[in-house]
Amino acid sequence: MSEDHMQLHQAAATRRLSRRVVLRGMAVASAALGGSLLAACQPAAAPAPTAAPAKPAATQAPAAAATQAPAAAAGNAVTSVKVGAAVGLTGRYASGGEQIKNGYELAVKDINSSGGAMVKALGRKLPLEINILDDASDANQTAQRMETLNNSGILAYFGGFGSDLHAAAAAVAEKNKTPYVGVAFALYSIHQQGYRYLFSPFPKSPLLTKAIFDLMDTLNPKPARVAIFAEKTDWGAEMQNGWKQQAQSHSGFEVVVEEQYAPGSTDFSSMLLKAKSANPDAVLMVPTPPDGIAIVKQMKELDVNPKLFNIIRASDSGAWSTALGKDGDFTVGAPGWGADLKFAGNADMVKAYQAAYNKPPEGVVGAAYAVVQVFADALARADALDRDSLRAALASTNMTSSVIGPVTFNPDGTGNVVTIYEQWQSGKQVTVWPPDQVGGQIQYPAKPFAQR
Repeated sequence: MSEDHMQLHQAAATRRLSRRVVLRGMAVASAALGGSLLAACQPAAAPAPTAAPAKPAATQAPAAAATQAPAAAAGNAVTSVKVGAAVGLTGRYASGGEQIKNGYELAVKDINSSGGAMVKALGRKLPLEINILDDASDANQTAQRMETLNNSGILAYFGGFGSDLHAAAAAVAEKNKTPYVGVAFALYSIHQQGYRYLFSPFPKSPLLTKAIFDLMDTLNPKPARVAIFAEKTDWGAEMQNGWKQQAQSHSGFEVVVEEQYAPGSTDFSSMLLKAKSANPDAVLMVPTPPDGIAIVKQMKELDVNPKLFNIIRASDSGAWSTALGKDGDFTVGAPGWGADLKFAGNADMVKAYQAAYNKPPEGVVGAAYAVVQVFADALARADALDRDSLRAALASTNMTSSVIGPVTFNPDGTGNVVTIYEQWQSGKQVTVWPPDQVGGQIQYPAKPFAQR
């Protein structure tokens, strides 16, 4: 072979070797990229319950992959079930938000202490992880926190406290096609939007307005003259209309005062003086906690003394009694639960709460605890560990036992649950309705403020 031919042969061999090296390099790079993508598809570790919300990528839309993430991974790779909640831990609903948070966390702790929640789709139990973000009792922040939670790959949302915040949250949950289970809101109109992912085991305005008139029907003498103080909000108007309808459908009642006020007001004297002039037997209202406390203080100052105080929402938490003392007694509210209820497991939950928080549970705690019970029940029946399968399982809920009693859902997501009224008596909440759950007799008529 000539020297020229030998050089050509060596050059060709060199080119073939270089090509093989390049191909091997491409294969290694491809494998590395594939590993990165696979790792990216695995469920992310859940953030700590009270950690600050992670900032979502500006251009990242809620992805279908997040909806199916738990089911997409191999069964043994799924180590927990993640849920999230936007709750007002600061701001006007902070006292109620704390109860919601504590109820959720206690229920998760109790379920995890027994090995976790049963997941039918995997045939085994998994621990629950809950991430609770503070929305500062602001609807705009509620929506933002909901998106942050969605981007973290949760399976479902739990709700916060207050009808206006739930209205904002439910819309985001529907957009993201993620099940949303919430209590501590009675706004019925939220359920009339055609939402498929909203579920609420909590009495709504029609049930609340009917139950208070059913209760008043049993009192002697009947509190026939009724004053309505309506908050200028969607829920305030809804309750105002409901009370008026119930006053007409129940015999012997007359609405003698019907006033509206803006939430956040500080001077309620005009409204209260009109009520004093009309001398009502009962006053009905749904103020925020700060507004409700201010109204009662001004009622005392102006010597307005109805026989029955029905103050929903504001009186739900212990902040009511702390702020008002004896002036907060005799108030009837509807927190959705009571420590003295006779439902299975309720007494054990009360003891567990006392041990965990060194104080007795307040009105909304049990309702929040029940949300986790409802969620766990659905997990045990869902055919797959994804959002749509969970939604289907929630829709077919038929629980015969929870700390709030039996639970089923209507097609609009409203719950068929027991409507409970509690009364503040000597600084404690006592169940006074329904008759088969009472923890003590209602104190009626209420003592005038000057005699308490």
